[in-house]
Amino acid sequence: MGSGSLMTRKSNGRRLGLALAIATLPAALPGLAAAVEAEVTVTGGPERLEKRLSAASLTVTLANDDATDHTSAEFLAAARADYATLISLLYDAGYFSPEIHILVDGREASEIPPLNAPAVINRVDLNVTTGRLFTFGQADIGPLAPDTELPESFRTGEEAQTSAIRAAAITSINAWRDDGHAKADISGQSIVADHPKAVLDVDVELLPGPQLDFGTLSVAGNEDVRTEAILRIAGYPEGEQFDPDQVSLVTSRLRRTGAFSSVSLKEAETPNPDGTLDMNLVVGEQPKRRISFGIEIDSDEGVTLSGEWIHRNLFGGAERLKIEAETGTNYSDLGFDGKLTFRLDMPAYFGTDNDLFFFGGIEYNDETHYSSVNLYGGAGIRRVFSEYLTGEVSFGPFYSSVDDAYGSDRKFEEFRLPSRLEWDRRDDPVNASKGFYLRTDVTPFMGFGETETGVSALVDGRTYLSVTDKIVLAGRAQVGSVLGSSAQGTAPDLLFFSGGADTVRGQPYQSLGIPVGNDTAGGRSFLGLSAEVRTRVTSAITVVGFYDYGMIGAESFVTGDDESQSGAGLGVRYSLSGIGAIRLDVAYPVHGDTSDGLQFYIGIGQAF
Repeated sequence: MGSGSLMTRKSNGRRLGLALAIATLPAALPGLAAAVEAEVTVTGGPERLEKRLSAASLTVTLANDDATDHTSAEFLAAARADYATLISLLYDAGYFSPEIHILVDGREASEIPPLNAPAVINRVDLNVTTGRLFTFGQADIGPLAPDTELPESFRTGEEAQTSAIRAAAITSINAWRDDGHAKADISGQSIVADHPKAVLDVDVELLPGPQLDFGTLSVAGNEDVRTEAILRIAGYPEGEQFDPDQVSLVTSRLRRTGAFSSVSLKEAETPNPDGTLDMNLVVGEQPKRRISFGIEIDSDEGVTLSGEWIHRNLFGGAERLKIEAETGTNYSDLGFDGKLTFRLDMPAYFGTDNDLFFFGGIEYNDETHYSSVNLYGGAGIRRVFSEYLTGEVSFGPFYSSVDDAYGSDRKFEEFRLPSRLEWDRRDDPVNASKGFYLRTDVTPFMGFGETETGVSALVDGRTYLSVTDKIVLAGRAQVGSVLGSSAQGTAPDLLFFSGGADTVRGQPYQSLGIPVGNDTAGGRSFLGLSAEVRTRVTSAITVVGFYDYGMIGAESFVTGDDESQSGAGLGVRYSLSGIGAIRLDVAYPVHGDTSDGLQFYIGIGQAF
């Protein structure tokens, strides 16, 4: 027994020794660091400066990294690099006499040989004493181009931040470039810190260079898109005075065709003797073909499947052909609808910013209150007025056979002139947090035979406001009207219904129209209002609360006596890289005559 007991104690002793060896293994292995603490302490500066320095510190970043395989040599290298990082940020904040001590387990990091790092590092303290805040004494830059407005931060008596000096230099150079001096640059600078007075004297000399005109444009990188087509689309202003805005405009014209993955327009190093400056355009082409699919689920409307095929360079001139197919199934009556459409865009066909397009399609619509077969086609012009404003107008025949509240197999034969104007000042078209969006669709139609003549119009306005970095308020208003024709004499696709994902969530799709006998038809006027509060919970998840309101009128403009409905609910947006936000909304009717209850909607992107 005694012998057995002794053996057990020895065995336990070995296990304890092994456990201790494993626990101390990171410290025992040469250069492998255990968990390291790193902290920035600032004396003399505001709290926001300490946060900024801590966020920029390589050492703090390394210490906060979840990875555990960082070596002590890496921490020492980060600590030594942080001298330059911190002093650069302190200069940028206006502190030009700081004192920085970076202590690695109590030793100054700069005094530790980089090739002889300690075997173990436990703590790094980054201690910063800012010293006095400097202000600008002399703040001169010149010569300046006419009407140059320097930043207010670059003035005598203001905080002497290096960012203010950079901003003044960039502003001044850009002003000369806007005046045609493409090679304007800094020719000299004098920056002197007076430590006893805590004053920074700055004198920056500019060399405007000659005023230049656009010279010859060379094109490289294109394989399938013809050079002649690229030059026509670009609208390069050869012979005109140099203007940076024109440079940006040339590249944006090429990008918006969708035919190029990259577009770069660079200036030649030296101007020509005749006062011109040659430019070099390098493009990279997109794959010519793309195919994509989509799915949308609505608890009342059903499942919608869609797909599109795109050719980005059909005839070698960056022509864009898009063929779309869509089919849907309704849960309630197992109805089926679908469409097949095409659109061919030919860029810069009637001038640089005017695109010619052709379109056509066939549709079978099995809607809640009507069914129709539509056949249409035509041509039009799309005009790009600016980066934010675009418009298009088109014309073509339209034929429709309709079964609705007014009867069966009703025929509409029209010549339509649809037009659209779009003004987009959102910061992000997919997930806006500020700015606004305004779109107007106006469709005059001329009827043949018994078909009436009139005009249908819809205005869609949206606005966005960031309350905090996590909360966004979004609002939407839609106003629609049909003038000149009766509801019975207007094709159903030009009339208005309310209810569903695009109008009033929580109400069944197209649940509100105007009564016709025991059935329902579309109205001649529409008012829709929506409000959302979007709260970002994590980098990927956003929670949304929303309220929607809709009104349909029998006349051309809604009145207070017209029927209305509303709905409210909650939604979740989950962002996926490369796809966008997956949207799930659950809504309930608040006001309106409906027998349905909870509605849910699944899609991609924000609701508006």
